Amino acid sequence: MTSPEKRIYRGALKAQNNPDGLSFEEFQRLMGGLGWINDHQTGSHQIWYSPNRYRVSVQNRKGRAKGYQVRQFLNRYYEENNNE
Repeated sequence: MTSPEKRIYRGALKAQNNPDGLSFEEFQRLMGGLGWINDHQTGSHQIWYSPNRYRVSVQNRKGRAKGYQVRQFLNRYYEENNNE
Protein backbone atom coordinates (compact mmCIF):
# COMPACT_ATOMS: atom_id res chain seq x y z
CA MET A 1 0.00 0.00 0.00
CA THR A 2 1.44 3.36 -1.02
CA SER A 3 1.62 6.37 1.27
CA PRO A 4 -1.38 8.18 -0.34
CA GLU A 5 -3.42 4.97 -0.07
CA LYS A 6 -2.53 4.70 3.62
CA ARG A 7 -3.65 8.30 4.23
CA ILE A 8 -6.97 7.64 2.50
CA TYR A 9 -7.43 4.42 4.46
CA ARG A 10 -6.70 6.17 7.78
CA GLY A 11 -9.06 9.00 6.80
CA ALA A 12 -11.84 6.53 5.98
CA LEU A 13 -11.36 4.75 9.31
CA LYS A 14 -11.42 8.03 11.20
CA ALA A 15 -14.60 9.09 9.35
CA GLN A 16 -16.26 5.76 10.04
CA ASN A 17 -15.32 5.69 13.73
CA ASN A 18 -16.12 9.33 14.47
CA PRO A 19 -17.99 11.12 11.65
CA ASP A 20 -18.60 14.16 13.89
CA GLY A 21 -14.87 14.55 14.58
CA LEU A 22 -13.69 15.08 11.02
CA SER A 23 -12.35 18.42 9.90
CA PHE A 24 -13.80 19.74 6.66
CA GLU A 25 -10.37 19.63 5.04
CA GLU A 26 -9.99 15.94 5.99
CA PHE A 27 -13.45 15.25 4.58
CA GLN A 28 -12.58 16.94 1.28
CA ARG A 29 -9.30 14.99 1.02
CA LEU A 30 -11.14 11.74 1.74
CA MET A 31 -13.80 12.35 -0.92
CA GLY A 32 -11.21 13.40 -3.50
CA GLY A 33 -8.94 10.49 -2.66
CA LEU A 34 -11.80 8.05 -3.20
CA GLY A 35 -12.48 9.38 -6.67
CA TRP A 36 -15.29 11.85 -5.99
CA ILE A 37 -15.22 15.14 -7.91
CA ASN A 38 -15.93 18.59 -6.46
CA ASP A 39 -18.15 19.84 -9.29
CA HIS A 40 -19.06 23.31 -8.07
CA GLN A 41 -19.99 25.44 -5.10
CA THR A 42 -23.16 27.48 -4.64
CA GLY A 43 -23.01 29.66 -1.54
CA SER A 44 -21.81 27.46 1.31
CA HIS A 45 -22.76 24.20 -0.45
CA GLN A 46 -20.11 22.21 -2.29
CA ILE A 47 -21.53 19.70 -4.76
CA TRP A 48 -19.54 16.49 -5.08
CA TYR A 49 -20.19 13.62 -7.51
CA SER A 50 -19.18 10.00 -7.26
CA PRO A 51 -17.67 8.20 -10.26
CA ASN A 52 -21.19 6.78 -10.80
CA ARG A 53 -22.65 10.33 -10.74
CA TYR A 54 -24.30 10.17 -7.31
CA ARG A 55 -24.55 13.72 -5.90
CA VAL A 56 -23.73 14.83 -2.35
CA SER A 57 -23.97 18.39 -1.06
CA VAL A 58 -21.57 19.21 1.80
CA GLN A 59 -20.98 22.28 3.91
CA ASN A 60 -18.12 23.62 5.98
CA ARG A 61 -19.36 24.35 9.49
CA LYS A 62 -16.67 26.39 11.24
CA GLY A 63 -13.90 24.15 9.90
CA ARG A 64 -15.70 20.89 10.69
CA ALA A 65 -17.58 18.44 8.50
CA LYS A 66 -21.20 17.79 9.39
CA GLY A 67 -21.48 14.27 10.81
CA TYR A 68 -24.66 13.40 8.95
CA GLN A 69 -23.03 14.41 5.65
CA VAL A 70 -19.98 12.25 6.39
CA ARG A 71 -22.28 9.30 7.16
CA GLN A 72 -24.30 9.96 3.99
CA PHE A 73 -21.10 10.00 1.93
CA LEU A 74 -19.72 6.81 3.51
CA ASN A 75 -23.02 4.94 3.07
CA ARG A 76 -23.16 5.83 -0.60
CA TYR A 77 -19.49 5.06 -1.14
CA TYR A 78 -19.80 1.58 0.42
CA GLU A 79 -23.06 0.93 -1.44
CA GLU A 80 -21.49 1.75 -4.79
CA ASN A 81 -18.29 -0.21 -4.15
CA ASN A 82 -19.86 -3.36 -2.70
CA ASN A 83 -22.02 -3.87 -5.80
CA GLU A 84 -19.06 -4.06 -8.18
